[in-house]
Amino acid sequence: MKYPLSLASADVADAIDDSAPPELRYYRDALERLNAAHAPYLVGGAYAYALYTGIQRHTKDLDIFVRARDCERVLTVLLDAGYRTEVTFTHWLAKAFSGDHLIDVIFSSGNGLCAVDDAWFTHARAADLLGVPVLLTPPEEMIWSKAFIMERERFDGADIGHVLRACGRRLEWERLIARFGAQWPVLLAHILLFRYAYPAEADTIPRRVLTRLLDRAGAEAAPAAGERVCRGTCLSREYMYDVRHWGYRDGRIRPLGGMTADEVARWMAAFEHE
Repeated sequence: MKYPLSLASADVADAIDDSAPPELRYYRDALERLNAAHAPYLVGGAYAYALYTGIQRHTKDLDIFVRARDCERVLTVLLDAGYRTEVTFTHWLAKAFSGDHLIDVIFSSGNGLCAVDDAWFTHARAADLLGVPVLLTPPEEMIWSKAFIMERERFDGADIGHVLRACGRRLEWERLIARFGAQWPVLLAHILLFRYAYPAEADTIPRRVLTRLLDRAGAEAAPAAGERVCRGTCLSREYMYDVRHWGYRDGRIRPLGGMTADEVARWMAAFEHE
């Protein structure tokens, strides 16, 4: 379903000239090179967020989303453009550096649940960014990928609230619910937080969606006795205490989740060595 994007932040949406901050010129050049190479990518992060909600954030990076199979191709284009590239984490993230400027090349999520697939591109929104025609990550996928970020130092719940406020009446709700799959309680939690934050705008989210998820919560049977699993690790690394000290099984590791034990170990080591 198409709908007008909010272009309230003109300096984000419009073309830039040589007097613009250097990071914007770098990003414009990178986007133009990716377009010229017909490399498939979507713009996400702060720039897509600004175009959907009108809320600007001045960041020193650009987030682009790609399918895993296209990551090497995209990195090659950026390498040829003078960026230094690396695959930072094999399960979800690569990076391209140019001095102090950074492009995150994202093909999944840190918890391994939100892989970029063809549907991201099928439902992408067209926009103009820095004078360059681009496709944005769909708001449904933006909500899905942000919903699990609940760290002590970063919680994306307000971002989700603002995207719901701006786009909720036009979201493809059936597709969004399907995206969450077995993690649907996380979506329900964010919907309840939205209703708390915006009591006068509760009807932004269709009543049928809330009723369906609440009915599911009420009907859910108690889990059978057996191995204890902690899915909290999909939300925050703080739950690693439960895995390491209380004997819980990590809900990110296959077949419960989308990661291998080695990928989890490398991902956690990146924080512990900071």
